[in-house]
Amino acid sequence: MNLKGRSFITLLDYTKEEIHYLLKLSAKLKAEKNAGTAHRHLEDKNVCLLFQKDSTRTRCAFESGAYDLGMGVTYLGPSGSQMGKKESIKDTARVLGRMYDGIQFRGYLHADVEQLAEHAGVPVWNGLTDMYHPTQILADFLTIKENFETLKGVHLVYVGDARNNMGNSLMIGAAKLGMHFTGVAPQELWPESSLIEHCEELAKSTGSKINFTEDKMEGVKGADVVYTDVWVSMGEAKDVWRSRIAQLHDYQVDRHMMNNASKKAIFMHCLPAFHGTDTEIGAQIAHEFGSEFSRVKNGEMEVTDEVIESTQSKVFDEAENRLHTIKAVMLATMTNDY
Repeated sequence: MNLKGRSFITLLDYTKEEIHYLLKLSAKLKAEKNAGTAHRHLEDKNVCLLFQKDSTRTRCAFESGAYDLGMGVTYLGPSGSQMGKKESIKDTARVLGRMYDGIQFRGYLHADVEQLAEHAGVPVWNGLTDMYHPTQILADFLTIKENFETLKGVHLVYVGDARNNMGNSLMIGAAKLGMHFTGVAPQELWPESSLIEHCEELAKSTGSKINFTEDKMEGVKGADVVYTDVWVSMGEAKDVWRSRIAQLHDYQVDRHMMNNASKKAIFMHCLPAFHGTDTEIGAQIAHEFGSEFSRVKNGEMEVTDEVIESTQSKVFDEAENRLHTIKAVMLATMTNDY
């Protein structure tokens, strides 16, 4: 499998076989990391991490992964470059592409990462945009495989804002790899019909089933994986909170919902998660909306503290797997010698 020189922008660009290869490579690198086996295969390389949006897991996984592979790293945060201010994305891509061997981009518009990839001349990796979050999906699928030994036929249910980057990407990944995907959300928060139709077409060749429902209990019935994400993404206006809570507070993942899934079901979340008042936003939401919406009165939004702290929760396994899967993406797209 030769992926050298390829960008990693969306799973739509990768075949089932290529995705499985990246997962297999991720598992191998994880085993080597846990065994203390060095794998500094890219010691002559340097990468640039370009962030419009702050992050914990994405930044740490790319930085730590690059160091493990022997690379040099430059981090450019939201105020660290002139991209989009004094310099166009196209020009930024052509400058960075002459200085670095790979570029990670985490930002707002998907068109921006596409433009970077078009003009950089080196692999560009999507660390998150408004439409897709492909590196997260690899970590999720590695976690699912670790728990169920396979992906084929596993039923993943996504609860919440199903039209966001996670809802889109999980549906694409499931369709590509023969998993069953159910989106549980108000109909106005389902993905674009064109993307659903495309995934339904992909599913025909893999045995995947793609479904959507507004009925939360019916949707999670017998699920192997119950997945959710924050209700409001970074960059959305503050006044979105009230309307989004009104739309989704009944879709909060709680013990009652998890009890309706399969006995071996696991809970997943890409993090950060709002499940208490020990964050500024959690405390603020509880104060502003707790009296109006009883489910958020303790700062619990998309998931209760009971669920995320339960033995079914695999969220920190997911977080660790960001490192191993991101490392696999960088290695596979920068060399074909491994």
